[in-house]
Amino acid sequence: MSTHTDTTPHAQAHANHDTIHDTVILGSGCAGLTAAIYAARANLKPIVLEGHEPGGQLSITTLVENFPGWPEGIQGPQLIENMKQQAARFGAEFRMAHLVSVDLSKRPFALNLGKETLHTRTLVIASGASARWLGLPSEQALIGHGVSSCATCDGFFFSGKEIAVIGGGDSAMEEAIFLTRFASKVTLIHRREQFRASKIMLERTLAHEKIRILTNTTVDEVLDVSKKEVTGLKLRNVVTGETSLLPVSAMFLGIGHEPNAKMFAGQIDLDDDGYVRTHNNVMTRVPGVFACGDVQDRRYRQAITAAGSGCMAALEVEKFLEEHGR
Repeated sequence: MSTHTDTTPHAQAHANHDTIHDTVILGSGCAGLTAAIYAARANLKPIVLEGHEPGGQLSITTLVENFPGWPEGIQGPQLIENMKQQAARFGAEFRMAHLVSVDLSKRPFALNLGKETLHTRTLVIASGASARWLGLPSEQALIGHGVSSCATCDGFFFSGKEIAVIGGGDSAMEEAIFLTRFASKVTLIHRREQFRASKIMLERTLAHEKIRILTNTTVDEVLDVSKKEVTGLKLRNVVTGETSLLPVSAMFLGIGHEPNAKMFAGQIDLDDDGYVRTHNNVMTRVPGVFACGDVQDRRYRQAITAAGSGCMAALEVEKFLEEHGR
């Protein structure tokens, strides 16, 4: 018995249609998972690509106390798992895949995952922004245990304690000033003599009675990994080479974030720091491509604002598909 493959245009179109998804969501943090919940409830059968940091920054956060609905707080990984199960319940499909490249120049959009290529009518970019770290093994081991990149998330846990902030730009100054609400003393550590911060932010920081500044100083080690908590920092003066120990209960990184959007350069608009430019909250300049969460939000960077923008993106996807004859 011989087999016959129908290669007529109608059959090819039908075959291609079967492999075109209504929407693909890039990222599995608060923004991506909220978008997945809404898109799945709209019967769009979203494909969620979990990326190289599944769960986003909440996956390395311990207790989350500022997400509505959890009066006693909830562990970051648990919050992410709850959202994932909720999206899956309504039909979202999750794939452990990393986007290699993307082609937004033609429709459907083509997403190259290395071993396969996905085609989709719409795309939600929720790939987040990764905090910049010092890269110390001791620092990485203590993330979520006294090492943090989010003062508004974790500052409260160190009320009455001495803490350190690393950085020399406006972000570091803002973090240091904010943390004085809780800390008994804040030490701002900068590796250079000069600061990148704006004049007004530097003046405010210098004038604050709770803030002390150490320049020409780097962190060699965060103590104490064996105790699974921050007890101090081993510092080194880059001019003299002298080392010292600074007793603190927490170290906050204020050296910025890196939006995970490089693969879209030249296809959608990015600002000078690499964040996706959007209009009407979540729309990019390419119709059918939407961005939400920390990849386009350089101001708030909170779980709840990311979730809100994920909701907006999914609603816009639904509207776009309706308007374009899904």
